[in-house]
Amino acid sequence: MAALILFGGGGDLAMRMLLPSLYFLEHDGLLPEGLKIIGAARSEESADDYIAKVHEAVKARAEADQAWDETSWSRMKARLDYLAVDATSPDSLKPLKDKVGDGEVTSFLAVSPSLYARIVTAMKAAGLADKNCRIVLEKPVGRDLKSFLEIDDAVAHAFSEDQVFRIDHYLGKETVQNLIALRFGNTIFEPLWNNLSIDHVQITIGETVGVGDRWPYYDEYGALRDMLQNHMLQLLCLVAMEPPSDLDPDSVRNEKVKVLRSLRPVTVDEAERVTVRGQYVAGVSEGKPAKGYDEERGAESDTETFVAVRADIDNWRWAGVPFFMRTGKRLPEKRTEIVIQFKPLPHSIFDRDDRGEVQANRMVIELQPEEDISLTVMNKRPGLDRRMQLQPIKMSLSWGVPNSGDGKSAAPPRRRIAYERLLLDAMAGDSTLFVRRDEAEQAWKWVDEVSEAWAESGLKPDEYVAGTWGPDSADMLMMRTGRDWNTTDV
Repeated sequence: MAALILFGGGGDLAMRMLLPSLYFLEHDGLLPEGLKIIGAARSEESADDYIAKVHEAVKARAEADQAWDETSWSRMKARLDYLAVDATSPDSLKPLKDKVGDGEVTSFLAVSPSLYARIVTAMKAAGLADKNCRIVLEKPVGRDLKSFLEIDDAVAHAFSEDQVFRIDHYLGKETVQNLIALRFGNTIFEPLWNNLSIDHVQITIGETVGVGDRWPYYDEYGALRDMLQNHMLQLLCLVAMEPPSDLDPDSVRNEKVKVLRSLRPVTVDEAERVTVRGQYVAGVSEGKPAKGYDEERGAESDTETFVAVRADIDNWRWAGVPFFMRTGKRLPEKRTEIVIQFKPLPHSIFDRDDRGEVQANRMVIELQPEEDISLTVMNKRPGLDRRMQLQPIKMSLSWGVPNSGDGKSAAPPRRRIAYERLLLDAMAGDSTLFVRRDEAEQAWKWVDEVSEAWAESGLKPDEYVAGTWGPDSADMLMMRTGRDWNTTDV
């Protein structure tokens, strides 16, 4: 029997993301035949009570996406089971091992990473780390390189590397995968994808929410460790990596590791010039008054809720091309995007009065709130004016609305939860979209250098008002290079 065990099966991640993802896969007929889905948690409750909670969570999400179907739910319900366990105790896990038998087992640890080492040790003792078993680890694994290695050494003692799937849900997004197709499936972009044609790259992950009652977690990690170490560096790698020889998991991940190894270290002397720390203070967010981080925490703190970094990749392709990354809480928009800014024309043939209209080409890869890839190009403005007037137009490079076959546009496909793809890949043993150990090590090494540079230089967070795009120093990070952040659509 094939089984998927959700440790922390009653928690927020499982109820909000994992179980709805599994329902949608069931709805589309994509789950493996005979798969059992077992929730495992400390809560002493019956399987029927657990299934009722899953039904409530899944139905709410599916109805919002107009995809609720009683027949699909009946099929998923037949797969569901629940077992109350102490995941750190081998004796407590043995009934779980008896339940799944000797079939293929994928275990998803939707629990605090601080428990990973104890859980995997117990899993090995209980027979849940055999050769037919896989384990999925949710980020963040550790809070620095030292703690990552301590946790991952325990994981490596129980599971071989090809059994370990370190998840970053951003890699499951359709647009992120489409970036790979765009770069390596077309001959027109790759010759331009270098320092001869590209001026700079921007990566933005903006959140409108504050930290709220999550401050104990956030006080330990901050924006640098929570977002930049994983999501942002993964996006940077996909933009910057060399073409892999094929789509074999190790071929792709080998190229990502090369990028991480080429990142220029951030030194103490350069910390203030190439990095920005910020922390939001009281303001207005989404039309409502918002407290500052210190107010939410109840005491003063030096934790950054905003970080901006200039990263330089020291290799032939990207020499001289800065990569600017920024992420923060309480920003004006929930926005995740990658901006590929091409260089301006070396010489304009148009009238001097019209030169202001000529804009450099720009590709924007949007991941949220919508998923799209667009390219801004210059076009002649319609009209009979003898002087050629130019205007920028934006061309969408993503899938459009499909045609239903009768000449009418059909409804666009449902936007999938990123975990849908990743759950399927993990159960199939395909690690292409997961993070390898040496990738995580290199990412932590670079982030630790930033953190140590902050500590040694005494760099404190600059204040920014909730509902704005971070502190003024983030704008200065760009302005001192003659550039600006992308804040508006063309």
